[in-house]
Amino acid sequence: MNEPRKLEVLRAIVDDYVHYREPVGSKALVERHRLGVSSATIRNDMATLEDEGLIMAPHTSAGRVPTDKGYRVFVDQLSTVRPLSAAERHAIQSLLEGADDLDDVLERTVRLLSHLTNQVAVVQYPQLGRARVRHIEAVGLAPRQVLLVLIADSGTVEQRVVTVGEDLDLDRLAFLRQSFLASAGGQPVGQLGANLASVMDTLLPEDKAVAAELAAGLGALAASSREDRIVTAGTAYLARSNSDFLLSISPVLEALEEQVVLLRLLSEMASDPRGVAVAIGHETAADSLLETSVVATGYGRDAKIGILGPTRMDYPASMAAVRAVARYLSKILAGS
Repeated sequence: MNEPRKLEVLRAIVDDYVHYREPVGSKALVERHRLGVSSATIRNDMATLEDEGLIMAPHTSAGRVPTDKGYRVFVDQLSTVRPLSAAERHAIQSLLEGADDLDDVLERTVRLLSHLTNQVAVVQYPQLGRARVRHIEAVGLAPRQVLLVLIADSGTVEQRVVTVGEDLDLDRLAFLRQSFLASAGGQPVGQLGANLASVMDTLLPEDKAVAAELAAGLGALAASSREDRIVTAGTAYLARSNSDFLLSISPVLEALEEQVVLLRLLSEMASDPRGVAVAIGHETAADSLLETSVVATGYGRDAKIGILGPTRMDYPASMAAVRAVARYLSKILAGS
């Protein structure tokens, strides 16, 4: 069989099945695509594709639909990821740049990505423990109450109110904050405790007790990483695709709610030279996701963002949207 034509026929079957949501026959391929051969030749090509496990008949006397293997060959043949339109890029930029904080940024991001792809969007919170300290703030709320704020270069902001055992005036609090920042600024958040402990040796005896209380509060913030949390949007799109799930959509919804399986999958997916990773059907290695595909990439330092939907999805558009949104998200967080 002519290899380029085989790939062209497979591409046409994938395109038609994604667009029309029904099995594709040889007659439809001839009518919709300029393949340059007869319907009989297309039928022979489709028989070869079926023998190779790239397409299958969902039931007797039906057209053909792509298999997981067929989708994989189709995706691998996409040499590049097409850029988004100017309007799409402007929409991404204007929406994300209006966010106030990390939570707002990520909530806007998943809603935007879901809207662009008509799939469930997922974004993992930046892993605070692997980020670096960008800033430390300490604000006196009362003589013995201090609001501590830890800001990482990942865009993560953690804060809490601590109560100390003695009065702290503004000048003394500012001095201690600056001492902490001088030691820990630019250093890994995971090393915050050790860096703050080294500050104690430089302080006057009368400052050590209250400094230790503040350092403990900052250490608790560093430990409160949200790396095992993801934000999702667009579950309604999944429900509308219920007909794509021959078994049941319930396991997919449960996986989204519990997050553990999805977090593991995202952590194992490595982007290819095109800047995205794609896991199709059985490649997800999770029983609950056997009828889904996940398109993902990294953003920031080491967090992941992507979309999840039925294997019958528009892979080129999904890959382009995921990559573009991830790049804007990284840019926003780097400048925040």
